[in-house]
Parts: sequence; C-alpha cells; structure tokens
Amino acid sequence: MPEFARALVWFRRDLRDFDHAALYHALKHARQVVCAFVFDRHILDALTDPADRRVEFIHASVVELQQALQARGGGLVVRYGIAREEIVGLATELRVDAVFFNHDDDPAALARDAAVEAALRALKIAVHHYKDSVIFEREEVLTASGTHFSVFTPYRNAWLKKLTPYYLRAYPVNIYADRLGAQSTPIPTLKEMGFEPTNLRELRLPVGMAGGARLFEDFLRRIDCYQEARDFPAQKGPSYLSVHLRFGTVSIRQLAATAWQQGGRGAQTWLSELIWRDFYHQILWHRPDVAAGHTFKPQYDALPWPNPPGHFAAWCEARTGYPLIDAAMRQLNQTGYMHNRLRMVAASFLTKDLLVDWRLGERYFADKLIDFDLAANSGGWQWAASVGCDAQPWFRIFNPVTQSQRFDAQGHFIRRYLPELAAVPDQFIHSPWTLPGSEQIRLGVIVGQTYPAPIVEHAAQRVRALAFYKAVASADSD
Repeated sequence: MPEFARALVWFRRDLRDFDHAALYHALKHARQVVCAFVFDRHILDALTDPADRRVEFIHASVVELQQALQARGGGLVVRYGIAREEIVGLATELRVDAVFFNHDDDPAALARDAAVEAALRALKIAVHHYKDSVIFEREEVLTASGTHFSVFTPYRNAWLKKLTPYYLRAYPVNIYADRLGAQSTPIPTLKEMGFEPTNLRELRLPVGMAGGARLFEDFLRRIDCYQEARDFPAQKGPSYLSVHLRFGTVSIRQLAATAWQQGGRGAQTWLSELIWRDFYHQILWHRPDVAAGHTFKPQYDALPWPNPPGHFAAWCEARTGYPLIDAAMRQLNQTGYMHNRLRMVAASFLTKDLLVDWRLGERYFADKLIDFDLAANSGGWQWAASVGCDAQPWFRIFNPVTQSQRFDAQGHFIRRYLPELAAVPDQFIHSPWTLPGSEQIRLGVIVGQTYPAPIVEHAAQRVRALAFYKAVASADSD
C-alpha cells in the first residue's frame, strides 16, 4: 500500500480508539489521519420514538470517543446528515488521499458503502476497508465443499479449528498515534437531532469504552459461573456486553482471546456464544434475503400465519396472562434489554402459542432492543420459529409455565417486573390462574381484573401449532 499524505477514518459501529483495524491501517499508511463520525439521517429519520436508547447510547459513546482521541492529540469531526453524502463531502473538503473504514455487512450498510466507495474512487480517492467486528467473516470459514455453513455445531468446530493467536492479535493503534489530526467539531445534541434523553441513567447502563471495560472486568470475576448462571434471568449471569459489541465500544478480539486463553467451562460456553455471533453474521453475508423477511428455509416463506386479532398487541403490551412472558416483555419495554433465554421463550410463545408471524416479533425487537443486531435478531427469531438455519425443530415448543418454574423458580424475576403479582405464593406465581378464588380475593390478585387471564391455553395451542407446521412439512416432502 502506498503512503498517503492525509487519510480519513470513518467510524461507524466501532466507537473505540484502541484495537481498531481501520484506524490502525490508516495511521500506519498516512502521515496525518482525520477521524470522523456521521449521525446518519438515513437511519435516524426512520426511527419513530424520539426517546430511543440506542441513539442516546451512541451519542454518549461518540462524546467519549472524541474526548479520548483529543487526549491522544487528535480529534473527531462529527456531522449530522446523510452519511454517503457527508463522507464524500468531508473527504473532498479535507483533501484526503484515502478513506478507511471497517466492514458492516448489513445489506443496507453494504449498499451505502458501495455508493460511497464508487463516489470516492471517481474522485481519485483511495478506499480501504477491513474486518473488525467479528473474528471470522464472510467466506473465511467454509465447509469442505466450499459452501457456507447452515448448522452451528459444525461451524463452531471449523471455527475453532481455524483459530490461532494471529486472529486474536490487537491492532496496536498507539504505535502511530502521533499521526492523528487534531480536527474536531462540536457534537450535535440529542435535541438538535430530534431526540430526547431516555432512562439510560436511571438504568445505570454503562456507556462508551469505559462502560464496556467496566462490564468486561466485572464479568471476568464471575465468568467461571457463566455456564450455570446464564439461563436464570433473576441472576447476574450474562456478560451484559451485547450493546457494547453492537457498537464496537469493546474489541471482539480482546473478548474472544480472553475466553479462549482462560479456558474453563464458563469461558468456553461464553466463547461459543461469541461464535454464534460470527455464525449469524456469515449467514447474513451469504443470505442477505433473510434480512428482508425471507425465511432461510424457503418452504416456510409462505406459511399462512393465522395472526389472531389482538394477540400480537397483547404480547407487545405484556398482557398475555403468562407471567414469565409478560415479565420478559416489560423488561424489554422498560429497559431496552431482554435476557437471552427469555428472548427464545418469548419468541416461541408468539409464534407457536399465539401463531403470530415471526416477522412481527422480529420487527418489534428491532425497534425496542438497545443491542439490536440485524444478523443475530433475524437468526434468533427464525431459530425460535423453526424456519431458519439450525432451527429448533418445529415439533419442539417451549412451555411458558415449565420454563418459568425451571428458570425463575421463586419468581424473583417475575415479581421484579410484575409487582401486581408480588403477593402470589411461589407455587402459583408461574400460573396465577390456578390460585383458588378465595385466595385471589384475600391477596388482592384477581385474575382477569388485576392481572390478565391467559390469552390462550398452552396445551391446546401446542396441538394447533403442531398441525400448522406439519401441514407445511408434509407438503414439502410430497
């Protein structure tokens, strides 16, 4: 690669100043490097809620990134506009010789990046882009026949076989940090962009690089217990790093290297979760149609979902009458986060108990989750609905009551988000409709009044779901 007089690094879902592929390569190959971030109106204008936690998280992380770069003697130019226009305009204005950025394999991002690259090359400005948000991307892990994997376990085995310390090495940004250009601009406020503060501070969600580092440090103290604790929503089991992975305030290489080197059951289980993330990203690269609502298994594309009136709204609004489902939905609506096991259970309930199209649930999660990631969200929903790659078989259906009894036995999680059920004894907390009427009156918990009656009867809906899926499976085998 030739040496450039001046280069521009375009930050996107990689809001950190360390172990950053594009930043490192730009600093290595240019005498001066200007850093930039664009609050992209193409994305922001499509958001309907001005109190969007993702925007506030990004905003706070960009503020921290600018301060961190300035502490290194550099800066961050921040714009609010259409990214594909702003980056080309900024590159022209700054008279850079090259633009560097990291990959984003979401289909809309790929189209944007292709347009930016074409415009820049037309101006004789070089473009260089790099893998940064996953360990292995695109076509790096393939089957023996050269095709992409569609089942996780063989993918994980191939992933682990390919892994060497080389793929986990950090990019030493510090070596060339003196080449950072000091250009900075004021950062537009949330209000100036049409947004408003949310309850992030109340939730005490750590933001930015410092927040990611703090969460990672905390998780390492309990990673040995991850395997045992991760499925219980009332326990502090997960790493809580998903939003930091989504916006790149932590380094995937650092996380994976720590898990790989540390060993132990908890660390290895967590490493498998990181591999799942790579798995879904390579699926999205090879099958971008899944991001547009198409099923990975084409035979399920035209499933005639009944979508009973009112069922989807009841699920969204935590009015299903099943405490674990309703508590999970309140957690999502109130915090922008949902425990991973509950994501599976809630998705199964919507699709297989309520017989509502998985796409509606996928879009709702996309709107509400602060850690929304297109590849993982689409993959997870298709898994739960049994229409995707490596899907849960259609004849396996989560029972919301037994899941509740198993993973929230004393009802601690349920009571946290459904305080109206606080007085219900443990033996009835998972199915309050079985509480004797006299006890309902005594406790002030009247099913159908103070808390909804079950919207459906699980056993009956299970029979309907099995018939629904079997009809499609049988037709496909004919």
